[in-house]
Amino acid sequence: MSDCVLLLGKQIGDIHIALMDDDALLELNQKHLDHNDYTDVITFDYSTPKAVNCDIAVSTDRVSENATHEGVTVENELARVLIHAILHCVGYSDNSHNDKQIMRKKEEEMLKRFHVEHKSL
Repeated sequence: MSDCVLLLGKQIGDIHIALMDDDALLELNQKHLDHNDYTDVITFDYSTPKAVNCDIAVSTDRVSENATHEGVTVENELARVLIHAILHCVGYSDNSHNDKQIMRKKEEEMLKRFHVEHKSL
């Protein structure tokens, strides 16, 4: 993940990762974002113009289900959601369909660059 941050032109600050189940992440989603749905990752971004600083909360249940659905390994899907979180910290958004496509393309680029193949099992 540090290589990803550096490649995106930022320094590595404080990055904390918490792995949890669906219910715990749903609780964070409701409490902090006022969203009432399951998600794979939530990023709390405290970055500065020079460094990425964030808390990343990941649902291992969603990662596992996504991996099965996409036909990739759990490790690969976990790498993808962590890259997704970092991309949010450097200005990428997934609010619109077009933004999601741009972000997914960048995720795939990062996965390939760091030899994490997004391939079928």
